Amino acid sequence: MDPIVATLLILVLAIAAFVSNRVPLGIVAIGVSLALYFTGVLTLPQALAGFGDPTVLFIAALFVVSEALDATGVTAWAGQMVIGRAGTKKTRLLIVIGVLVAVVTALISVNGAVAALLPLVVVVASRAGIPTSQLLLPLAFSAHAGSLLLLTGTPVNIIVSEIAADNGGRAFGYFEFALVGLPLLAGTLLIIGLFGSRLLPSRNGALMPKDLVRHARLLRQQYGVSLDTGILVGPVNGVTEVVVPPRSPLIGARLCTGMATPSGDLVLLAARRGSEHLKGQDIVVQAGDALLLQGTWDDLALHTDGPGAKVLPVDSPAQLRRSVPLGRGARRAMIVLGVMVVLLATGLSPPAVAALLAASALVLTKTVTVAQAYQSISWTTVVLIAGMIPLSTAFIETGTADLVAGWLLTLIGDAGPHIALLALCVLTIVLGQLISNTATVLIVAPIAVSLAATLDLSVQPFMMALTVAGAASFLTPIATPANLMVLEPGGYRFGDYWKLGLPLALLFLVVAVFYVPLVWPF
Repeated sequence: MDPIVATLLILVLAIAAFVSNRVPLGIVAIGVSLALYFTGVLTLPQALAGFGDPTVLFIAALFVVSEALDATGVTAWAGQMVIGRAGTKKTRLLIVIGVLVAVVTALISVNGAVAALLPLVVVVASRAGIPTSQLLLPLAFSAHAGSLLLLTGTPVNIIVSEIAADNGGRAFGYFEFALVGLPLLAGTLLIIGLFGSRLLPSRNGALMPKDLVRHARLLRQQYGVSLDTGILVGPVNGVTEVVVPPRSPLIGARLCTGMATPSGDLVLLAARRGSEHLKGQDIVVQAGDALLLQGTWDDLALHTDGPGAKVLPVDSPAQLRRSVPLGRGARRAMIVLGVMVVLLATGLSPPAVAALLAASALVLTKTVTVAQAYQSISWTTVVLIAGMIPLSTAFIETGTADLVAGWLLTLIGDAGPHIALLALCVLTIVLGQLISNTATVLIVAPIAVSLAATLDLSVQPFMMALTVAGAASFLTPIATPANLMVLEPGGYRFGDYWKLGLPLALLFLVVAVFYVPLVWPF
């Protein structure tokens, strides 16, 4: 089969698989790599080269850094400090939430920032009497804008920077993305502030029980114990409510409040059997009993949520621990983050090296465990990027990118570089609503490179414009995981997204086509 035909056929089948949502993203990406090998388009080393690409290693290491900031309560601390001072006025809250999530996104990526701040925003909405639907889409959409503030904001930034450097241009600086990110963030917040109330529904979705003040109050009422928020969630020690399941080895054990459990690591604060408070010196444990246990977070996680646990946690200790502002290891996490940012900003080491050093330091200092580090990595994202990189290689090596660029030039005629950039960005935005924006950019980037070379233009504005267009994933809940995260908590429906998303997508398109070439000339 002709290599160009094979490459285009593989592309079409990959897009169809992405859109169908029936095949896991990682399987599609691996299938692309293998198909390029079996059709003879690429050699085996070329087809699997993405799995050893420095960009992939950089992104994987950033997930570990993100986990450290989240697990040690740095993110929770930043959120509580900022949002806690914002009051209850909706406009002010929207601005504060938007700026906060944008800054966090710039450091730990879109999905990590939205996942970390979503529970906090739900609690703020509840306390302020604002429907969650009025705050959560602005949270997700502001995160997309924030992804363009720093190199680490999204994998797309890293990908286009590497592509630019490999094709006659240069890598973008760590802070250089802010030249376009700051105007986009300001425009996004302005549109949300002016039109958000009218374009967003007024609904409440599933509330998330992460308001620690209310949680402590609820436990006090149900167990009749003196329990304040400080006792509930301290940096080292915490409290967890558990239920004794059927066939638990604890059934029949004799316990008393205030004394250690059989493991010796936890203290039983109180117990309930249905609506009855179990008190006294001799409590015989039965299936269905609810126990309130206190201990270190590590011991709580081990004995209530780990392998061989004899009880079932009502609220996972690991999740409650993330709500503790500046928990154990927070200082180490911030120091490692600061050093990594310095290395990236100054260029003292390649991005992949800086991120790998940071991830290794976090494990060696026991800020995160080895298991946490592995579990924190979004392997779907890693495999997706690694599997799709060979398709970009195939586009370039087979001449497919030149062919598609030629078709595009024939279509636009002598309309000029702005129209060519417009066509590329529209294609990127449309595809980005249906498949991963990372996969979209990897598909369109070779075409943009070929187009820039054919027109004898700099590759820099094309790469930056693709980054902006790739971030404009506003029109559907399936466009990004962040969009999907807020669907249920915000009570949204599929058709709610495009109403606020369309003006934002138009803003990003205008900035990509007209503003970007002013900063990075053709």
